[in-house]
Amino acid sequence: MRVLITEPQPGKGIDLLSARYDVTVGERGEYDSEERLMDVIGSYDALLSCLSTPVTGDVLRAGKKLRIVSNYAVGYNNIDVDTAKELGILVSNTPDVLTEATADCAFSLLLSVARRVREAEDSLRAGEFDGWHPFGFLGTELHGKTAGIYGMGRIGRAFARRARGFGMKIIYNNLERLDAEDERKYRAIWVDSIDELVRQSDVLSLHCPLTPKTRHVINRDRLAMMKSDAILINTARGPVIEEAELAAALHENRIGGAGLDVFEMEPKVHPDLLTAPNCVLLPHIASATRETRARMSALAASSIISHFEGKPDHAIPTLVYQRNK
Repeated sequence: MRVLITEPQPGKGIDLLSARYDVTVGERGEYDSEERLMDVIGSYDALLSCLSTPVTGDVLRAGKKLRIVSNYAVGYNNIDVDTAKELGILVSNTPDVLTEATADCAFSLLLSVARRVREAEDSLRAGEFDGWHPFGFLGTELHGKTAGIYGMGRIGRAFARRARGFGMKIIYNNLERLDAEDERKYRAIWVDSIDELVRQSDVLSLHCPLTPKTRHVINRDRLAMMKSDAILINTARGPVIEEAELAAALHENRIGGAGLDVFEMEPKVHPDLLTAPNCVLLPHIASATRETRARMSALAASSIISHFEGKPDHAIPTLVYQRNK
């Protein structure tokens, strides 16, 4: 069996696969183009891809021997899952293992924005610190504020635990309402529409997948619904926010601030965001801890190994979908 791993990764996943199969590991960025991937994919039985790997319908159709695509990420919007289903190619991802790291990052963004950490540090580094004064970088306390969570899956619930620890009220909107026991556990109050969630939130944190429904779910209209001092946090996927409209809202001081780890045209960032006030920007590092990336590597590899060893679909750790029967 031949396995293509699109670029190096931390952890033991490459070693686990190399001990069993003929493995090729690409260089950073080598397989970020559809054309390059199509040139080689026909000779591989498995693909271990990254978010930057464009696993399009044409790539999948070119993969005449391809049996599984294991994505080194929890999201899989880089993969044409519908075509994979048609061709009988399994698709897996790496959920669960990055939940806590991503929630940590989301909350660190929130704290940084609320306390104007970037602006304050920039000022200090520029030599502008002239001592304590009463109006120096006044920020916002989180205690007693309302945290609105859009997408109450694993990461959304982990964010809720952190917010609750800071004495925040939790409200949420989700594809499906949590059961009563989970609502009690997280002290989370269901809000039956995204519009109402946006209106009520002092902090709005996005933890939804990218789907046609969620693309630009935060747009000009919903930004206008936000409180004038509200903070927007996004560690989900960049295109869930209409970036140009967010940049305009920040420059015009129509919302209080934003913290983003993902971007609409990644790796490009809208230039107006780069100059926006009270906006903290990170280069997609929410899962970037040594522990998490190592677990992701092992999980992505184990999906391939399980499939090649003939285990039933339900035994593969992270299937995105069940094989068509």
